[in-house]
Amino acid sequence: MPTTPLSLPRFILPRAASLAQGGAALLWLPQAALLAWAVQAMLDGAPWRAALLPATGVLLLGVLRAGGEAWGARRMYAAARAHLSALRAQVALALAQRSPLDRQRAQSGQAASVMAEQAEAIVPYLVRYRPARWKVMLVPLVILAVVTPLSWIAALILLIAAPLIPVFMALVGMGAQAASRALATLRALDAVDATAERLDASSQSVRRRTMAVLRIAFLSSAVLELFSALGVAMVAAFIGFSLLGSIHFGTWGRELSLGQGLFILLLAPAFFEPLRELAAVWHDKAAGEAGLAGLHDLAADGVPLPGAGVAVAAVSAAAMAVAPPPAIDIHQLRFAHPGEAPVFDGFDLAVRAGEHVALLGASGAGKTTLLSLLAGLLPASGGEIRIGGVRLNDSTVNTLRQRMAWMGQRPHVFAASVSQNVTLGRVGATAAQVTQALHLADLAAVAQAQPAVMLSDGGQGLSGGEAVRLALARVALHPHADLLLVDEPTAHLDSETAARVTDALLALAKGKTMIVATHDPVLAGRLQRTVLVDAQVQDQAQAQELRA
Repeated sequence: MPTTPLSLPRFILPRAASLAQGGAALLWLPQAALLAWAVQAMLDGAPWRAALLPATGVLLLGVLRAGGEAWGARRMYAAARAHLSALRAQVALALAQRSPLDRQRAQSGQAASVMAEQAEAIVPYLVRYRPARWKVMLVPLVILAVVTPLSWIAALILLIAAPLIPVFMALVGMGAQAASRALATLRALDAVDATAERLDASSQSVRRRTMAVLRIAFLSSAVLELFSALGVAMVAAFIGFSLLGSIHFGTWGRELSLGQGLFILLLAPAFFEPLRELAAVWHDKAAGEAGLAGLHDLAADGVPLPGAGVAVAAVSAAAMAVAPPPAIDIHQLRFAHPGEAPVFDGFDLAVRAGEHVALLGASGAGKTTLLSLLAGLLPASGGEIRIGGVRLNDSTVNTLRQRMAWMGQRPHVFAASVSQNVTLGRVGATAAQVTQALHLADLAAVAQAQPAVMLSDGGQGLSGGEAVRLALARVALHPHADLLLVDEPTAHLDSETAARVTDALLALAKGKTMIVATHDPVLAGRLQRTVLVDAQVQDQAQAQELRA
């Protein structure tokens, strides 16, 4: 049963920050008007002191413009960081609510990379690209509205030049994309047999194709500068010829003054400035959208973790200590991975309280899946599982897990001390308990497994058998767990080590219910009963049981 995908929050541009940044860009219009006014006044014979007031106004507007831009950028950055934190929290919640055994779930390294590294590109996308796009939609329209009453020809030139820029940049972008698809991908296959000549030829091919992509991609900036320069030059030429008296149209039937012409000429580069800014941050768009897509993929629906988000009803250690070990009753169990054939379809199994049962069967028959269903790590699609008379469902699974101890076939060793690897953050575990757990797991004499010894990630320095026994120590530190679910404890171990692990496991399982998935006939022979889990007979809703 797939989970309901979480809806990631959408980013809403802060109104005040957007207005501050857009208003700061528009402050160039009064600055240009003051400059044109000062030049016109001096041309009309005013003294140089007449330029003091416009100059003061330009200075004050410049300070206001810089302050508004900086304040808006800070507010936008704070809003972007808060939005990214909300996205990460939502994705972390979605991952926490998915089963760790979901085959479609992203690997932990991939999820960490997307959330920590790739998602960081969302901030420049929100801080730079989104405001730049807002300016592109605002500033050119305002400039056109201001220039048109003075000269419809100048406004028409700007209006024609502006759409050509994104059109030609899009054409260049498609060319770059097509060229990038032709890039060869080097794969390290059969590296022993690969010759130096073939490697050199491949690297030269990559170099040539990469440079071809860069040549095409760099055309985008050239196209932008070309059309913006042409637009400004055509406006300047029109104004110059109008002031010289060679052109008598395009100004609504009146002559264009020097101040008006200078004002239009000062606004022409500002008309194209938002387009330049948008082009400069275009790569932020691609990286930011890729980061958003990665987060959306992580938050997509999948196999839910039973009991996720349900409060845990605390069970005291004393209550678990006096409670009898649980019996397990499985009736008409049905389960299938999404898009795959059923693993179980009408499976029945009964395990008595305190019984030790071995699950035997071929790889892929469903032994590990059955343990995962019992542990509440996968949701059953039908049937019923009862543990100690309590039906396993979303409301009870978290409480039932408190009486379980899980030992997987590939126990992970963290980059921490041996003691921390045994306790796994369990509150209240004492040093004496850790030492006792290591002794029960037959690790007391192993130098690399002393409580204070630091281990590297993956447990380098520990043998495979020692890592398994470290997992046994984790189980031993949970003495009140009366249901042990063990998956392939002796896999890949030599016979001597397997025997020591089996002895320790049986010692820990005294007075408890234990189910072990294994291919080891020696281990299975030392348990009280074996159950053959066979995918072929599961379709008939039966499991063949063999008495040991």
